[in-house]
Amino acid sequence: MSAPAGSVAGVGFYERQILPRVIGCACGTKSLQRWRRAALASAGGTTVEIGFGSGTNVPLYPVTIERVLAVEPSEVARRMAAARIAASPIPVEVIGLDGQSLPLADRSCDSAISTFTLCTVPDPSAALSELHRVLNEHGTLHLLEHGRAPEERVAAQQRRFDGIQARVFGGCHLTRDVPALVEQAGFVRRSFEQRYLKGAPRAISFVTIATYAKA
Repeated sequence: MSAPAGSVAGVGFYERQILPRVIGCACGTKSLQRWRRAALASAGGTTVEIGFGSGTNVPLYPVTIERVLAVEPSEVARRMAAARIAASPIPVEVIGLDGQSLPLADRSCDSAISTFTLCTVPDPSAALSELHRVLNEHGTLHLLEHGRAPEERVAAQQRRFDGIQARVFGGCHLTRDVPALVEQAGFVRRSFEQRYLKGAPRAISFVTIATYAKA
């Protein structure tokens, strides 16, 4: 549910000024910290994070991460992240705006992070292809993403509300099968868990917490 990757030219006031704050609140709750921490636990070395947002993950980075190369299109979100970046013992550098086109050399990263981002990027397959490209042969991809539920009753609700979700939350989709997209991009499961988060409607709370390696 990060701000859409890519250029923000032509984006309206709501998308520029209001949406990053809404997303920062919705995705930055204390109840999500446990799952964010679990997703990031084995990341390390030079790490690229797409959909960096307001830096919600920064206080949760494990000490094994040496530096973070952040990708975030929203200027407001980047400003919101400034205090977290300044307080972090792990250096964070914002390197780009578009998770679908990373300004990084092939095999230049040890790990990659995507939390509530692949639901929103216009072309998740392109973003995953880029992450695959920049990870080295031992690199790992660390995910916390929501998406299509396995129960047909819930999936039907997701299809019904997907258009509204996308309009209100800047292109965020309820119906993407994130694990299938990841595996189609050439990643294999290392750790994998799916669950409904407590305290939220099932249509928006089915998440995948996973680590993948390059095939």
